[in-house]
Amino acid sequence: MKPTTNDQSTTHARAASRISVACAVGLSLLTSSSAYASDALVLEPDPPLLLGLIIGFGLLIFPANELIFKPIFKALDERAARIEGARTRATKIERDADTILNDYEARIREARSEADSARKQSIAEARSEHGALTARARGAAETQIEQARATLANDLESARTQMSSEAQALAQSAAEQILGRSL
Repeated sequence: MKPTTNDQSTTHARAASRISVACAVGLSLLTSSSAYASDALVLEPDPPLLLGLIIGFGLLIFPANELIFKPIFKALDERAARIEGARTRATKIERDADTILNDYEARIREARSEADSARKQSIAEARSEHGALTARARGAAETQIEQARATLANDLESARTQMSSEAQALAQSAAEQILGRSL
């Protein structure tokens, strides 16, 4: 979730306030005078020095804020925006990749289905063609068998007729030889 402008300004104000306090404490520690030891330790601030330090701090905090803190906070905000933008783009790319993958898988399933139906159709056509060729071959074989039977029957009849006439001629010839005279 991207922070709003009010959240950012509140965060910047708190950070600037903490930095101001830290600078004031550090500056007062650097410029403080030594304490004198006696029976009781009494630390009393030097009012003119303390007032000078506070005025110096007040005068330095505004340029430091403009020159150091604002650019740092701006860079941090820009970095956060870039990170958020990168996350948004990554999420969008992931959704696009999922969509493309789903489309690819659907196309593969569709192609497999089409190939399977085409294969089944080819098998059915081949079986049908095989049946038709077998029926035609069977019909042609039966026609040839019928023609062969008819030819055989004609040849048999002609052989019977021829054998019958030859048998009579042979029988007459045999009878003539047995009887010794012509009939």
